[in-house]
Amino acid sequence: MITVKNLVKNYEDFNLEISMEIPSGTVTGLIGKNGAGKSTTIKSILGLIKPDGGEVKVFGTEASKMKAGDKEALGVALSDACFSGELAVDDIAKILKKMYRAFDADAFLKKCKQMKLPKDKSIKAFSTGMKAKLRVLIAMSHKAKLLILDEPTAGLDVEARMDILDMLRDYISEDEERSILITSHISSDLEGICDDIYMIHDGRVILHEDTDTILAQYALLKVDEHQMEKLDQQYILKTKKEAFGYTCLTNQKQYYMENYPDVVIENGRIDDLILMLTGGKR
Repeated sequence: MITVKNLVKNYEDFNLEISMEIPSGTVTGLIGKNGAGKSTTIKSILGLIKPDGGEVKVFGTEASKMKAGDKEALGVALSDACFSGELAVDDIAKILKKMYRAFDADAFLKKCKQMKLPKDKSIKAFSTGMKAKLRVLIAMSHKAKLLILDEPTAGLDVEARMDILDMLRDYISEDEERSILITSHISSDLEGICDDIYMIHDGRVILHEDTDTILAQYALLKVDEHQMEKLDQQYILKTKKEAFGYTCLTNQKQYYMENYPDVVIENGRIDDLILMLTGGKR
């Protein structure tokens, strides 16, 4: 679906240089702190900005050379973009019908009703959660093969987030060839839906791992000074000094469970990886 090879984008105070691949039939998460390069990556994939080097292909075509027919297979929801707030859902349905050959107005309006989005009320009167749901429904409305979603659940309450994640799961289940690239600051959302995770920091990919591997094999070791001296360091990825001693990140949880029964071992989560890999010491 997407191939990013040695992508380079230079700004005055920031440089992006990454490679990544999103095959068909997968949900891929793109994570990192604010300013890490997530939005720049998304915009490069969409052809909204011109790279300074490297290659970005979507459906096998260079992103900047995608034709209208190619773009119809894309569904996009950006956190800072939507239709005019003066429009209503009914108005949007009419516009989408003219934009996309595969748009199904009846299905779109039915989904909006299910999500309790009134069809005759202007968008500017919608709550934050309602606007977020609408952005995702618009991206899904024309049976796109690939969804690119930038922070679709940011700032939402638990119920609204779950509604959006359920929509995405249903969307994927309808066609096993569909793919999603999603950015999010909410680790639990990514853990529940993504097949794999790319973590970027300061414009570089510092981790690419299957989500199942992260949840099963990564862990935090909590050790005091004495335990730290005896700890085998070969599988320690990062270390952080704490008041009690040290927190150590490993991707070999089972090894330490078997060989260090007295060490406190906590399951690694995506939030832990972000904090440790971007702030801990090797």
